[in-house]
Amino acid sequence: MSAQKAASQRSAKAAATKAAILRSARRAFADHGYEGAGLRGIAREAGVTAMMVGRYFGSKEALFGEVVADTMRDPVILSPANLRAEDLPRALAEALVGVTTAGSNPLDGFLVLFRSVGSPVAAKIARERIIAAHHATATKLMPGDHAGERAAVLLSLVAGVQMMRQMIGLPALAAAHEDVLASVLRRVIAAILNEAGGR
Repeated sequence: MSAQKAASQRSAKAAATKAAILRSARRAFADHGYEGAGLRGIAREAGVTAMMVGRYFGSKEALFGEVVADTMRDPVILSPANLRAEDLPRALAEALVGVTTAGSNPLDGFLVLFRSVGSPVAAKIARERIIAAHHATATKLMPGDHAGERAAVLLSLVAGVQMMRQMIGLPALAAAHEDVLASVLRRVIAAILNEAGGR
């Protein structure tokens, strides 16, 4: 075997190991939150040692940061397709209603944050990642003044609907007709995007 092929195989194995650790950590943080998830359990689920987790990610804090970043790589609501939609408020509203449909499981990225924010360390990491990803994306959608504040309100609306409709099951949201709820959300989102009610 050539040195180049051996190096390529080592690189592929390292990438697979890192991916397995990341998948395991994502499940653990979604299920147990930052404080409840342990490196040994994450390592065991990934089929590696805790030392190996440290080798690839350095610390629990760094691993959590990678997990949060990973959950934000393929956004469901602020997706490229939704951002290109002719009627942006409707696209965002329908995506939010669709992802929180009664009986569906909450997105694991939401659960990672929801179950971890009681930790000041996790909250700081999550805040930094949200600012760099979702908040930056949402801010670019906002014409006019106070774009950052309005972007933050939009993100808060999304998180609030996810929690109240999908996790708490507030009847007015959980049992709402999807078209009615999407219409209400569209108007709210349009107002956040542009006080005139449009994009």
